[in-house]
Amino acid sequence: MRTTLKSDGSPTGKPNTRPTMGLGSLVQYALLILIISVVGYFFFVGVLAIPFFQSQVIYLNSVTLTWFQDVSIPEQWGFLRNQVTPFVLRTPDGETIHAWHVLPLDLYRRNEQQLIDEPDGIAADVTKRLSFKLLRDDPASLVVLYLHGAAGTLGSGWRPPSYRAMHAGAPDRIHTIAIDYRGFGASSGVPSEDGLLTDALTLADWIMHEAKIPPSRIVVFGQSLGTAVGISLAHHLASRPEPILFSGMVLVAPFADVELLTATYRVAGVIPILDPLSHFPRLLSFFNSFILHKWLSKDKLADFVRICEGMSRSEPKYDITIIHAEDDYDIPWKHSDRVFWHAVSATRPDETSFEEFEAEKEQMKKMLGAAGWVASHKTASGVIREAITKWGLHDRIMSYPIVSLVVLRAFRLENVH
Repeated sequence: MRTTLKSDGSPTGKPNTRPTMGLGSLVQYALLILIISVVGYFFFVGVLAIPFFQSQVIYLNSVTLTWFQDVSIPEQWGFLRNQVTPFVLRTPDGETIHAWHVLPLDLYRRNEQQLIDEPDGIAADVTKRLSFKLLRDDPASLVVLYLHGAAGTLGSGWRPPSYRAMHAGAPDRIHTIAIDYRGFGASSGVPSEDGLLTDALTLADWIMHEAKIPPSRIVVFGQSLGTAVGISLAHHLASRPEPILFSGMVLVAPFADVELLTATYRVAGVIPILDPLSHFPRLLSFFNSFILHKWLSKDKLADFVRICEGMSRSEPKYDITIIHAEDDYDIPWKHSDRVFWHAVSATRPDETSFEEFEAEKEQMKKMLGAAGWVASHKTASGVIREAITKWGLHDRIMSYPIVSLVVLRAFRLENVH
């Protein structure tokens, strides 16, 4: 027992009762923290087996990121008056989908006064609006069918700047039409794999039949979750008895499939889902068996390429570009390597392992210095590219010139009629 001392150094006779923590206590405390953390993590993973919570983690549709903003007023995001026309689409299964039609800048300039004179807000009948007529009645007009990523709305984050990037290469011709999927923003319903495909099909049908734009003048653009939706859309239409093929497809920050994504994905770039289990394959496989939303992008894209390769080769059938940034901390860019490998493998009769293909890809690469690199694989039926930039993160890259260039290239303007 220790005693305390007076100011002159003599003992007070009162013992110092302040407790001290020995090494054993520290170990016990650390062990308790570890146990609580492990139990908490497995509780979190267990909650993901519940469909509602699993859906929220995959789609993040409740995180609008545009709180206190009205998505029926696009001017809040810097657009000119009536440069964007908000309108609604109704799906075959009864959902109401909110959409934006973004006019290219030079086309807007040429019709500025008429557009300013029109009423703003959600169009009760979009076919009566000048923007729609400019799209439908111009035989040279092109359309980007835009499918955004998880979380947020049409006006969230880098999406508005990316709409401007869509038409940068041809500011008098390239229209962008984007939707909020069911359960996102002002759209009704609850997101699901089949539901989001239905939403994309509804948009494609509206563009082709209401706006009268043929598939040869449409490019599908998807980012993150939108890449899975875009691939599913292209695969579905190509699989019909009378196949429908768009001019091209641009996939920014794709993932191979949800099972591989869960082993690498961090919500908001911070919270790991199943990353800690990736070192235990059997345990990871067990938890993946509870995943309801598969989004088998790498397999569907490969099958899409396979379908196109099996068609007559009188002209190219597909143009696919995959873009990813090395500093993407949401979805690692190695996912694009996997997607590219599966797509290219679908053009070949013999199977090539991923490791063998990566070695082969070194010969395909065109090095671009600080801008990254691009690898291309071309057949008589089409072309598949993988472009990896050094910077751009997960979302910012959508507004970069590389996207404008790739969108322009995907239209294959010499083939537009």
